[in-house]
Amino acid sequence: MRPTIYVETSVVSYLTARPSRDLIIAAYQEVTREWWESASGRFSLAASLLVPEEAARGDPGSARARLQALEGITLLQVTQDARRLARSLLAIGLLPRTAAIDALHIAVAAAHGLDYLVTWNFRHIANVAVHTQLERACWDAGYEPPVICSLHQLLEIGYGDLET
Repeated sequence: MRPTIYVETSVVSYLTARPSRDLIIAAYQEVTREWWESASGRFSLAASLLVPEEAARGDPGSARARLQALEGITLLQVTQDARRLARSLLAIGLLPRTAAIDALHIAVAAAHGLDYLVTWNFRHIANVAVHTQLERACWDAGYEPPVICSLHQLLEIGYGDLET
C-alpha cells in the first residue's frame, strides 16, 4: 500500500508560483517541482476541501494554476471529528486563533488517518516548537498524528523507507 500524504496549500502555492528571487524560496520551489513530478506514482495524495478554497484566492491566473495542480487529488471532507480536534488544538494554545485553518489542516489529516502532512508552513504547521504537543493532542483525542514535514524532509528520507 502506498503511503498517504495530505498536501497542504503552501505546497501547491510553491509548485505553481513564478520563480522567486529569494534563494531559499527558490530552492523550496525546485524541491516542490521535483517531488511533485514523482509523487503521484509513489504516494496517495489527498487534501481537504479547504485547500482548493484557499488556492482559489488571489490573482485569478495564479489561482487557476493552483487549482489545476490539485486536479486528480482526493479531496477529503472536513468532518465534525476534524473540527473538534482543530478546536482542541486551538483551545490548548498550540496554534493561535488566527491559525484556525492551519489547525484544520492538521486535524483533517489526523482524523482521516493519513500518514504524512507535507507543508512549507513552518510558522504554525511544521513548527518544531509545538511538534510534540501536537502529537500528544492528537493521541489524546484518539487519533494517530500524521508525520508533519516539509517536502525537503520527505525527499531526504528516501522513498523506499516510506513503504508501509
